[in-house]
This record gives sequence, structure tokens and C-alpha cells, in this order.
Amino acid sequence: MFDFTIFILILPLLSFLILGIGGKWIKPVIAGYIGSISLGIITILSYATAWMYFTLPRLADGTFEKLMPYNEVWLRFTNTLHFDLGILLDPISVMMLVVITTVSFMVHIYSLGYMKGEQGFQRYYAFLSLFTMSMLGLVVATNIFQMYLFWELVGVSSYLLIGFYYTKPAAIAASKKAFIVTRFADLGFLIGILIYGFYGDTFGFNPVLGPHEELGTGTLPALALGLMFIGGAGKSAMFPLHIWLPDAMEGPTPVSALIHAATMVVAGVYLVARMFPLFIGYAPGVLEIIGWVGAFTALFAAVIACVQTDIKRVLAFSTISQIGFMMVALGVCTSDDPHTGGLGYMASMFHLFTHAMFKALLFLGAGSIIHAVHSNEMSAMGGLRKYMPVTHITFLIACLAIAGIPPLSGFVSKDEILTACFSYSPVMGWVMTGIAGLTAFYMFRLYYNIFWGGEVSHGNLAVAPRHPHESPVSMLFPLIFLALVTCVAGFIPFGKFISSNGQAYDIHLNTTIAVTSVIVAVIAIGVATWMYMRPSRTVAQKLAQRFSGLHKDAYNRFYIDNIYQFVTHRIIFGCISTPIAWFDRHVVDGFFNFLAWGANVASEGLKGFQSGRVQQYAIVFLCGAVALVLLLIL
Repeated sequence: MFDFTIFILILPLLSFLILGIGGKWIKPVIAGYIGSISLGIITILSYATAWMYFTLPRLADGTFEKLMPYNEVWLRFTNTLHFDLGILLDPISVMMLVVITTVSFMVHIYSLGYMKGEQGFQRYYAFLSLFTMSMLGLVVATNIFQMYLFWELVGVSSYLLIGFYYTKPAAIAASKKAFIVTRFADLGFLIGILIYGFYGDTFGFNPVLGPHEELGTGTLPALALGLMFIGGAGKSAMFPLHIWLPDAMEGPTPVSALIHAATMVVAGVYLVARMFPLFIGYAPGVLEIIGWVGAFTALFAAVIACVQTDIKRVLAFSTISQIGFMMVALGVCTSDDPHTGGLGYMASMFHLFTHAMFKALLFLGAGSIIHAVHSNEMSAMGGLRKYMPVTHITFLIACLAIAGIPPLSGFVSKDEILTACFSYSPVMGWVMTGIAGLTAFYMFRLYYNIFWGGEVSHGNLAVAPRHPHESPVSMLFPLIFLALVTCVAGFIPFGKFISSNGQAYDIHLNTTIAVTSVIVAVIAIGVATWMYMRPSRTVAQKLAQRFSGLHKDAYNRFYIDNIYQFVTHRIIFGCISTPIAWFDRHVVDGFFNFLAWGANVASEGLKGFQSGRVQQYAIVFLCGAVALVLLLIL
């Protein structure tokens, strides 16, 4: 009954081919409509899939799997080890279909206004279709190898979209940086897959790994799953592989919304969730490491976000921090029993869902602001609430949601994570509560600097009006829609549909933890209000001067990029690559050049015998014959 789901992958692929190959002959507005209508149909199919899946009777384990085509194996290595292509529907893959198509559809509609008049409009929509298809293929993959195939397509698509403005050096550098960093991470992912496949004799997600007992004992399962997590850490921008994500803001703002909300950066979280039974059964220690890596990343990114001045980079570091929350929620799970440890699994998936909506809203709201003032810097903003009322209200809703203010969706999903953290360790619980407070602070710092503060000359007056204006309807509709979803998504009985072992789980907020987190958030918002709401306040400047060292370090992202530059250029290139290059040029090339020189010298000496003169040949032949006769006689 789910055979129609194959069109969820086919339609964006067709859209990509039509716009990519025939875009030269298609008018830009028609290209936009083709891409948007295609995504609209895919969204309807995804909603229909979710409705049927969660309402109709399902298999005992809650999965539906169909191989393409005709349930045939594509490539067989052994009886159990084979590579298939198909569609796997289970609670988290169906949930991801809804998330990806909803956000992507809103981005397609929004782009009709935001990207209007841009050169390469058809190419932009072709790349959006490819990106969406790649992520949809990733989440419905029936095995880890198929996931890896679409995983790499997501990387290629992000490279194309981040570097869309290919005439800008910064955009080209950002696209290459994203591609290279994630490729290094994906090398670990690939090695982990090969270890898993070789010793487990399967590429499936089944926790029963096969006849090789050594994978069920010892360090091999932890090694394989740990290497797979490296790939997830690269895609989800976990420390220290986070450096590509802030620079990826050089791409169009709707692309940033798609990357951050529903596609690339959540792929790592989805990978850990998909492999969760394996982590629980064979490598719980790795799962704990994932939790602490997520906690450090969340704190690290939140501190940096507190001092950034580019509004898109504030949101970028916010995404890194929120992805850290999702990783922490998975890492603190002690079992797949929803009453003992599986709460974190459900909370992580719930936060992935709610975060996708309000983070897309934040990025699209930022795009609306940039569209009005022609600048990303807060210094070019201030007092915009009077000129952009719809953008102001929707942006405020998103800020309240990510800050964890009830009854918005971010409050419910965040507090489920905090509850899981306190169940795991009070230390982890208080650390994450503090990070949630930092989140509320930097988001309202951003909000007040944009919509309140003092009046400024908005943007570049040569190209922007003195008074910014509200965005067109094509841009406002996605903002309003996502704001409404953000308001109501917290009331979804998420645990009834998604849990670590398929059993229904009722969401019960821990009153003590919820009240504490709300108090922390309100205090953080109050501090931000005191520091940034009125333009006459100089508290922020005085604090920046008082803690100038920390402020400078945080503004420069704690120089992690500089460390990478030093390691790659000075150590790898200077101390390793340069001597190797010298050896290659002078020793290896010199040896082969010597062989060529020797052959040339020998040919110069021998070519006289190939003169073509018969008399010379006869004399040589006669002398040789005489020499042989004399040799035989003597």
C-alpha cells in the first residue's frame, strides 16, 4: 500500500533533471513554479505516507520495507552480505519525510521572492531539488550502504548550493571548506561501514550482526560504530569538525534554512538514531562519548554565538549548539526501555522535529531582514519592528520557542532533553540547563539588536531605501506557516508515535526541571533586555572591554580555524608534504630522468648501425662471420 512512496524520490530527481538540463530554455519564473509544484506534490505524498503509517495497522516491528525494483538484490557479496536499494518506512524515517518536505516546500515558496532576479535562478531550483532528493533518499535507506550513497549526494548538493554565488571568492572558499571537512569525516564513516560489513556480514540495521562472534565481543563493534559517528559528527558540525558550518552562510539564506533546519546538519543525529539499537547493544560506551561531545559542542557554540555580529552566523552557531542538545539526548540513553533510558531517544527526535520548524523560521526571518536592509550586520539594523511587523512577530515567536518559553514547541522538546539529562547525571542536567539559559540570552540579544535599539541608516543607502519595507507575500507566507507550526507542535503526542523500541511513551514534563529551566530562560531574557533593548545602554560595551580577552577569543571562534590552518600549512605542508615533494622531484624524478638520459646516450651510440647503407651492413656482416670462424678455430 506504500508503493506510491517511490515517487517521493522520483519527482525531485525529475525536477533536477528538467531544470538542470533544460533550464537554459525555461523562463526563471517557470523554473520556480516547476520546483515548487514538484515539492508541493512530494509534501502531500509525505503527509499521506505519515497518515497511513501512523493510523493503519502495521507490521509487528512497525517497519515497511520494499526493495527496488521488484524486491531484487542489486549486488550480492555473500549469502547475507548484499547491497540493496529500496525504501524503508519506520517511525523516524516517516517523521523525517514530513520534516524535510515541509521545510523544503516552504523554502521553495520563499525563494520565489527572495531569489527573484538572481542570475542562475533555474540552476538554483535544480540544486534545491537535488538536495531534497538526496536527503529523502538518505532517511528512507534500507541499509547503511544505501545511506552512505545518499549521504555523499547530500555533500555534493551542499557544495553546489553553498557555492551558488560562484563569482564571490568567499562563497567558493566556503563551499570547498564544507566539502573537504565533511569528506575527511566521511572517510571514517566509510571505514566503519566496511568493518561493520566484513565482520557482521551484513549492511542492514539489524542489531543481530551475524555469525562472526568477534564482532559481538571485544572492541570491533565500538570501533565500527565510533568511526561511523565521525561521519555523523562531520555532517552535524560537532566539535572539532564544526568549522565548515559558519562559513556556509555565504550561500543564499534560504539554502541556510534548508541546511540547518531539515537536511544536512541533522543527518548525523539521524545516523545515530538509526543505528541506536547497535549502539545500545554493542557500544554503549561510544554512546556516552557522543553525549559528552554533544554537551561540549553545545556549550562551545553557545558562547561563540553570544558575541557574533553577523545575524546568520549567530544562527549558525545556534544550530551547532542545538544539534549538540540532540546528540546529548541520544548519548544519555542507558537502554532502549522508554521508562529507564529511552526517554532521551524520543526527546532527541522530538527536538529535531520542533527545531526544524523554528530554526527554518529564524533563517527565513533573517533572510527577510537582509532582503530589506541589504546587510547581515546588526550595526545596519535597529528599530525594524516598525517597518516589518509580520517578520517581527514571527521572529519573536521563534526566539521564544528556542529559548524554551511555554507553551511553544521548543519548551516541550527541550525539557524532555533536560529530564533525560538529569536522569543520567545531575552534572549533565545542570550543564545543559545552563546552556539553555545561554541560548535564551544570545537569541534575545539578536532579537533586540534587530528590532529594537536605535534607528540607523539601514544598509547601503545606494541600493537600499532609508526605511525598510516588509517582504512580499511569497516570503511572508512561509514565515506565518512555520510560526503557526512552532506554536502548536509542542502539543503533538510525539511519544505515542516514536520511541526507541516501538512502544508508546507518554510525555510527562518534570515540573521541577521545567520550572527551573523556565526561570533560567526568563532571567537570561531579562539580562538581554537590560543590556540591548535600549540604545543608550552601554553595559554590553563595558563588559566587552572588561573581558576583552574572552570577548576577542569568542568572536574569533577561539581560533580553531587558525589552528587548522597552522596544522595543514605549517606542519602537514611545511614539515611533511614539502620534504616528500622534494624527494619526489629530486630523487624519484631524478632516477627516471637518469634512465631516460642513459637510454638516449645508448641510442646515440647505436643509431650509427642503422644507417641504411648496404655496404656498411655487408662489411659488418663479413667481419662478424670472420670473427666467429676464428673463434671456432682457436
